[in-house]
Amino acid sequence: MAQIVLTADSVDVDYGNLAVKKTKNAKVKAFAETMICDHTSVNNQATSLAKKLGITPEASDTSRSLESEGDKKMAKLKAMHGAEFDKAYIDNEVAYRQSVIGALDKVLLPNAKNAELKNLLESGRPIFTSHLNHAKEVQASLR
Repeated sequence: MAQIVLTADSVDVDYGNLAVKKTKNAKVKAFAETMICDHTSVNNQATSLAKKLGITPEASDTSRSLESEGDKKMAKLKAMHGAEFDKAYIDNEVAYRQSVIGALDKVLLPNAKNAELKNLLESGRPIFTSHLNHAKEVQASLR
């Protein structure tokens, strides 16, 4: 379970780093910078909690799927430029947020046995929802 959180956050940081390098759009760049900052923080919290609990994060079907899909999308995004990149990046962010929130609600929260892990997940959910809403706002501005 910890690996799902770490993978989701790492993929998002990678997307954000790519967007910061490629975009010329201030709203896209600001969104990407927020993703880098927030997801680096969540990743650090999850890593610290795993160490504290003596947990070694292990890959699962869900974490492997998130990573595989992230790699495929990253390859496509790297080939794009300008407005095409901005639109594809934000469209991906909206879809990715929806996917991560779905995994959180259907897999992570229901299966979290440890109270501290469950608390971390529950405290992170509003952040993911806020990011989804922010991504949708940027998406609307690009139309």
